[in-house]
Amino acid sequence: MSSFNAKLYQSAQLRQEMRINPRLYQAMELLYMPLLDLEMHLKEQLAENPFLEMQEADDQKEVELKEDTIDEPMGDDEVDWEEILLDGFDVGGRREQYEHRDFFEPTPVEAQDLHDHLHGQLTLLSISERELRLGEELIGNIDDDGMLACTPEECVAGLNEWLDEVRPSLIQKAGEITDEAERSEELAEIELTLRPYEPVEAERMLKVIHRFDPPGVGARDVRESILIQLRQREEEESLAYRIVDEHFDALINRHLTDIAKAVGVKPIEVQDAADSISHLDPKPGLKYSTAPEEYVIPDLIVELIDGEYMVFANDTSLPRLRISQSYRDVAKDKRAFTGENKEFIASKLNSANWMIQAIEQRRQTMLKVMHFIVDRQREFFERGVQYLKPLTLREVADHIEMHESTVSRVTNKKFVQTPRGVYSLKYFFSSGLSTTSGEDISARGVRDKIKVMVSDENPKKPLTDQAIVTLLQSDGVKIARRTVAKYRDQLGILPARMRKRV
Repeated sequence: MSSFNAKLYQSAQLRQEMRINPRLYQAMELLYMPLLDLEMHLKEQLAENPFLEMQEADDQKEVELKEDTIDEPMGDDEVDWEEILLDGFDVGGRREQYEHRDFFEPTPVEAQDLHDHLHGQLTLLSISERELRLGEELIGNIDDDGMLACTPEECVAGLNEWLDEVRPSLIQKAGEITDEAERSEELAEIELTLRPYEPVEAERMLKVIHRFDPPGVGARDVRESILIQLRQREEEESLAYRIVDEHFDALINRHLTDIAKAVGVKPIEVQDAADSISHLDPKPGLKYSTAPEEYVIPDLIVELIDGEYMVFANDTSLPRLRISQSYRDVAKDKRAFTGENKEFIASKLNSANWMIQAIEQRRQTMLKVMHFIVDRQREFFERGVQYLKPLTLREVADHIEMHESTVSRVTNKKFVQTPRGVYSLKYFFSSGLSTTSGEDISARGVRDKIKVMVSDENPKKPLTDQAIVTLLQSDGVKIARRTVAKYRDQLGILPARMRKRV
């Protein structure tokens, strides 16, 4: 049997390898950043780089950047913007070593959530510590929709387990009391306070929580939540209460005629009761959702001036950067610095020049993209969403002669203010459907057509999916019934039988 002989050896190998420039990642980040993030990033750069300073609004002096660059070999630091934008930053290399980012997501302000709101109401009640503990346990099991996520029996079982855990330590602590009478009294109080909870106690406390704000909170399902809301409105004797209590499944399925026969009233009365029920909140807890509000500042502005749509960059809040005159004069004296000092000055000055060029390149790229969108979607700006044309990133990239991934970064998380409102740049990109005239219409435009058709339909004879297909085909839109059903679901529109009114 032969043995394996492992040896160490050296060899020379010639190969081509592409390495990423750290500044290319920074350029990608600059294109990707929304306006607020970019503003924060530039302020950080002003604080870190002494060669950068803010340019005053009344200072019209032009700064020649090329003259300020120290005559040092840049090597990998040189940036060919045309090549970068055409290649879409696809230059190879690994990201890990350049993962650090110089900007941060805004921190949302903490707001009162549903549990805080309910707990605040609980503490205002004149109840015992035992009842308070049970109320806290029930509130802790209410989900974000405002529904009780477990049964009262499960809440009691969990609370009794906790009592079993704390009872020995409390009894031991009471046993350390030297006075026998005081110790006996303390033990009796512990046993009274920590006696096991019963499901009937949980049911009683749950009824108290049902009276809390928002109305309907603490219910075990939507049906009970609506009944609670009707009781708070003192409508226990109403037809709406009876329908929800006795015929809830039929109400959900819109079998209004069947309900009318079972209750012994006219269908129109059932319809009126169903309308009043529809104004109640099936998920009362969502109004206290902790999701932070997002404020949008448009990166671009489109205005109609003398019949033409003009595009402007909304960058007035951004710091205007320039090379500091004092530091520029210091850098010109090349003989005064050697070694690390010279390298530091060269690095910071070249970085400052690069940052100014990168910000301007970002601005010009965004304007190019938006100019093409305005030219392509002119009918949308003049006539509305139904005239939005299909558009892809590839079309924009080919027209402005840049890489598709560059266009994707430019349009991501960017917004534009137009005469029709504020839109995400991604809003203008969608797939298309063919028409009999040979032109294409965007999927978003078709969805808007469906929305208008449903809003204008006869509520007693609502449009079926096939009827919508027929109407769209009469307008020249080629579309399948399953596509109509998909778009209707995306719009949150119920099927025809669910929209029918008596």
